[in-house]
Amino acid sequence: MKTLRTEVAVIGAGTAGMTAYRAATTGGKKTLLIESNVYGTTCARVGCMPSKLLIAAAEAAHALHAAPAFGVHPGQVRIDGKAVMARVRSERDRFVGFVVESVDGYPAEDKIHGHARFLSATQLQIDDHTLIEAERFVIATGSTPIVPDEWRAAGPRVITSDDVFYWDDLPASIAVAGTGVIGLELGQALARLGVRVTVFGRGGSVAQLSDPDVLDVARRAMADELDVRFKTKVVRVVQEGDGLAVTSEDGDGVQRTEQFSYLLSAIGRRPNVHKLGLENTGLERDHHGIPLYDQQTMQCGSSPIFIAGDADNERPQLPEAADQGRIAGDNAARYPAVQPGLRRTPLTIAFTEPQIATLGASYEELCASYAGRFSVGKVSFENQGRSRVMLQNKGMLRVYAEHATGRFLGAEMIGPRAEHIGHLLSWACQAGLTVSAMLDMPFYHPVVEEGVRTALRDLAHQLATAPAYDCGCIDCTPAP
Repeated sequence: MKTLRTEVAVIGAGTAGMTAYRAATTGGKKTLLIESNVYGTTCARVGCMPSKLLIAAAEAAHALHAAPAFGVHPGQVRIDGKAVMARVRSERDRFVGFVVESVDGYPAEDKIHGHARFLSATQLQIDDHTLIEAERFVIATGSTPIVPDEWRAAGPRVITSDDVFYWDDLPASIAVAGTGVIGLELGQALARLGVRVTVFGRGGSVAQLSDPDVLDVARRAMADELDVRFKTKVVRVVQEGDGLAVTSEDGDGVQRTEQFSYLLSAIGRRPNVHKLGLENTGLERDHHGIPLYDQQTMQCGSSPIFIAGDADNERPQLPEAADQGRIAGDNAARYPAVQPGLRRTPLTIAFTEPQIATLGASYEELCASYAGRFSVGKVSFENQGRSRVMLQNKGMLRVYAEHATGRFLGAEMIGPRAEHIGHLLSWACQAGLTVSAMLDMPFYHPVVEEGVRTALRDLAHQLATAPAYDCGCIDCTPAP
């Protein structure tokens, strides 16, 4: 076994790991990048990009089905599943190629292949071939889709989202367990491409929404098109012929068994921290086994170990992984003089139709931390002008602001153009704008963003009529 000595060791070569590697080397430190799997980020290989390729094909098919409502009548629609998946794989491989090309540009001596495990707070063992002694570490090991053991026992027809993008053809049917972003995006896309889809949700959640009014609208919007069964859980999966027998149970305890070609487990992802030997580092960890860390510096305790990306289970999105990786790499290079890095306003988007976006503080967070101190404004997109023109008039936007200052705090929405509205509102939130300042901004006509103005006007009215709030802080002003 050979021994290597370095200043920084980065474990994982995904978005967070590559960004951390570049930041640490830019900081002037000798850095090793360790990867146990193939190069190419989750986003490029099995995440953001291939899912959007599938969604784009689904949108094209849906546009043809929706055309008669405009008086446009296309001919018979034929979906070539093999051609759809061929394009998904081809373009996916192109995106992966860009990532691999980037990694190929790193010096060969900086790249180590194999599974890393901590032997101590200063040592890593890579498989059975290399011992690495380092001064600082960045954990960027990503996450893995969760599949319950009892489901996995039913065989290879129980899959995760990773497997979808290696299909050669579209299946006849699929059951989707989970009403989060992944389950709804893929479930709706496959349904629009002619696959028989049933989505099971243990509760009533829809993607990342927490606002009860927006959730109610979202449930109806999803159920209008998809066979979505809320408060229904998958209780048994058995291989049956070339497919699966899936038994579900609703909230009343009524069970139902149906046949599907596949079961897609989209019930969440688990951070890849359990085989890292973290027990040998002395780090304090939470009940999930994730090291406790500072969200502004990404430092684990006061140690020279940092964590970034999906491994920390905070905000599992590519932009967040890149930001966290940059902060972790910067601070690994400058340790012990760590500094807070830029953490941007939270923004999450589900590319369903209608699209779903949340940004800033969520309704649930505000109810916990700002109870009695924030107002809510809203708009329905059912009668919003441009939305009706496009026949995309479904959804609701709810916006939140602080009583005392009128500062915009966040929003939750389902509706048309949510990916763009989400960006505009997150920028306003990060800039610390007040509602009145936002209403001073230009709004063209006719655009969907006029709905944002309607919601902000409602919010301004709510702020104007909000009850006075007595600050609970201690009076530390000088005595008279």
